[in-house]
Amino acid sequence: MFNLHGYFPMILEGMLLTVEVALLSLVISVVLGMIGALAKLSNYRLARGAATVYTTIIRGIPDLVLMTVVYFGGQMLVNDIGYALEWEYIDISPFVAGTLTIGFIFGAYMTETFRGGILAVSKEEIEAGYAFGMKRSQVFLRLTLPLMVRHALPGFGNNWMVLAKTTALVSVIGLQDMVFKAGMAGGATRQPFTFYLVVAMLFLVITGVSDLGLRWVNRRFSIGVRSA
Repeated sequence: MFNLHGYFPMILEGMLLTVEVALLSLVISVVLGMIGALAKLSNYRLARGAATVYTTIIRGIPDLVLMTVVYFGGQMLVNDIGYALEWEYIDISPFVAGTLTIGFIFGAYMTETFRGGILAVSKEEIEAGYAFGMKRSQVFLRLTLPLMVRHALPGFGNNWMVLAKTTALVSVIGLQDMVFKAGMAGGATRQPFTFYLVVAMLFLVITGVSDLGLRWVNRRFSIGVRSA
């Protein structure tokens, strides 16, 4: 049995912070993903180009590099602007920087997931909506969006699983998540393997519960759909 020397409550506290970062990042990524998907499917060349540049750059740079660039580079940029405007020094919170960065990163992946989901909706279903006299906005909200969700769920689930694990990167910018606290406990007790193994198990709990939830959602959205 593991001897955690009383550090387990501290690691659980870090786990709650990890889940909070993951959920807030997910919200940001979903919003950016939907905007990006609609931009890529837009008739406007500028919108398509901007969305393509966004997804290409984000998917081509390692997450750790982006995390450090946004945190340290963003802090420098904000304070350079503040210096010019004679503001006081602005200290960007690691929580804010980490959440925004992860959301920004996975917004690119959600963009492709949602774009694929929208394209998977058949033209016949869309035309049926117009035939019933629906407006374009009504067709999107009542037909395209719900059908897109069903098609995009597998990719969305994979993105969420990876996003949840990516939250471990926030420890490098000083956010005291469970990885950061496991490092502190491991350093104090000289048993890093024990504490990082506990963190690995806690991540398995998060992803395991997530998998059960995603399976339930997938069943709900598959009601009335004949399986192949």
